[in-house]
Amino acid sequence: MIGAYTAGALVAIVVAVLMDLVVVRTGLLRTRLFWASYAIVVFFQLIVNGILTGLGIVQYDPDVILGIRLAYAPIEDLGFGFGLVTLTLVAWTRLGRTAAAGRDEREAA
Repeated sequence: MIGAYTAGALVAIVVAVLMDLVVVRTGLLRTRLFWASYAIVVFFQLIVNGILTGLGIVQYDPDVILGIRLAYAPIEDLGFGFGLVTLTLVAWTRLGRTAAAGRDEREAA
């Protein structure tokens, strides 16, 4: 049985992917730019997570995580990070396209 933190991370990943590819359809996950940007985010996420968990500032209940760690932090943190970054970029892209479409309509009138 998976722990609550693991389940939450999996839900975050699934929701982010569905929002991008099915609901909002920004297609961000299909671009090299997204993955290059995300690699930069992961690099810094691992540094910060490593410091926070390595120094014991943040601790995790072993019953709610898989136990696999990367830079001292549970692997689930990458799932949550992916979900948060992806959902933020999907919303930002969508809002930007909506604003641009409204601006184009106003300019055409």
